[in-house]
Amino acid sequence: MAATDPQVLALAAEITESREQDIPLLLLKLKGILSSSSLGCEESNKIKQDIYDYGLTQYCLLVLKRDHSQLCGAWATAAQLAEILSHCCVGLEVKEDPEEFYKKFLPSAIDSLLVLGKRLQARFIRAIKDKEKQDFLHWFQIVTDAICWLFGGHIQLAACVLQNDRFPQLLITDDVETGIIMMSVLHNILRINSSVLLQVEEETLHSVLDELVYKLSSTTNPAVGSAATKLLLLVAKLCKQLVQLLTARYKGLKGLLSKQWTGKGFDRELNQLLDLLYLEQSNGKGEMQKQHQAACIIQAAWRGFQTRKRLKKLPQAVITLQRSFRAKREQELQHLTKQKEDEALKLQMQLQRQRAMRLFHERQLALLEVVHASQVNKYMEEMEEKSALTIQRFWRGYRARRIFHQQKQSLKEYKAAVIIQRAACKFLEKRRRRRPLSPWKEPKGLTDEQRVALQQKVDDYIKLHPASQMSEEMSKELHMQAQAKLAQFLLRSRLDQRAAQRREALLAQVNTDVELLMNAPGLAETTEKDLGAFMSRSIPVATKARQTHNTMLKYTRWPWWKKLGDEFMEDDVIPDDAINTELETLFIGGRKSF
Repeated sequence: MAATDPQVLALAAEITESREQDIPLLLLKLKGILSSSSLGCEESNKIKQDIYDYGLTQYCLLVLKRDHSQLCGAWATAAQLAEILSHCCVGLEVKEDPEEFYKKFLPSAIDSLLVLGKRLQARFIRAIKDKEKQDFLHWFQIVTDAICWLFGGHIQLAACVLQNDRFPQLLITDDVETGIIMMSVLHNILRINSSVLLQVEEETLHSVLDELVYKLSSTTNPAVGSAATKLLLLVAKLCKQLVQLLTARYKGLKGLLSKQWTGKGFDRELNQLLDLLYLEQSNGKGEMQKQHQAACIIQAAWRGFQTRKRLKKLPQAVITLQRSFRAKREQELQHLTKQKEDEALKLQMQLQRQRAMRLFHERQLALLEVVHASQVNKYMEEMEEKSALTIQRFWRGYRARRIFHQQKQSLKEYKAAVIIQRAACKFLEKRRRRRPLSPWKEPKGLTDEQRVALQQKVDDYIKLHPASQMSEEMSKELHMQAQAKLAQFLLRSRLDQRAAQRREALLAQVNTDVELLMNAPGLAETTEKDLGAFMSRSIPVATKARQTHNTMLKYTRWPWWKKLGDEFMEDDVIPDDAINTELETLFIGGRKSF
């Protein structure tokens, strides 16, 4: 194994022992170490390998990821470190863990350089002094050269540069100097890797081509036009597919190039680009004609289908339009009628108020002429009191009506809830009554110990409470007395039941007579038919029975919502309140109660 370069070893040791803020200036010594040997020779590659092995290349990348404005030497140091990093990576062949170097380290270096270039571009655009603008442009040129040098040594990085999000941001700018530099970077990418545009995503390709065409259409600077034209020419020469994309995506590109950029100093490249575009257009003209004819046929068929569809819907649409028009006209007429009625009512009320006021004043004047002067004040006080009472009466009536209307809905809901609750309670009660009894469970038998203990308790109770002894004669005499009392009770209960039935019959007769007397016409209007009702006892009974029968028939014909609370009653039972409501009277003890 060859010995490590002493300069690299000394620099690595010095960086290890130095403070963090001094490391960027120490890393600048790598430029002298790299320039001491001729590029491309074995000794130069050995030095680059030693620099990578001792982590100095990684140090450069870490410093570039920091805030460049806080570095010692600021942006100049950052630009020089970018150049050193690109020179250290080109020509380096890592044998130990190459995937880490090619898949992670190099893409990270490209990303850091693009970020540095974006910041320098922004500083250059914002700079006001000429000296500052020249410095930032110079450092920006160094960074872009480092990027070109890096993907020139590692061709696979060309696609990485195009796919990075910072590259379109650098390319899309209105500044002339930095725009030309970025177009030169793109030119180097296409020159090094001609198939890179076919490897990137379609969105990235379209953004690059859109920016180039935009620069041609938005500026008159010959330098920008020349760079954009050369790039488009290079893109067209690379692949025929890209020429088709330019022709199809940018329809007015040929007219733009021929009218705006002819005679600006790059006619040779411009004519070559126009020839390629016109050649592609002529080759695809026949195919375009076929596609145009096919499109016309499809459009004609589609328009015919749409027209037939609209014609089928036309009657329904006309009917709908007429209906909506009539409804709107009717609504407007109703609105106008209501407005006229409101105006007429308002005018009528105004006339009534004026008439009432006139009559009131006339009545006041007439009364003042009649009433004595000493009674005027008393009369006025009485009128004021009456007026106040009238106003209060109207106000209380209005307030009561308003409260009633507000509570009407809640009262209706309350009544409905009561009816539903009553029906639910009756249903639950009926279901509880119909619930079958639980099956008989035979009690558990007594054990021998429990039986002995229970027998002992019975014996003890008998000893404490001995039974009274009664003779056979006393038992027979007691039995005869009980039989006699039972016979007397039964006889008396039959007599009481007959008396109660007689009282009920007399009470019903009295009630019927009272009702007939109350409903009887006057003596002047009495007829023989009315007299028959009082002379015969069967006519009132038949009349009462007929009324009761009509009431029962009417109850059975009630709608369901009137019988909601009684749906769980027996079918042959009619509520008493229904009969009493129909007869409009209730007799209790011979008295009529309303």
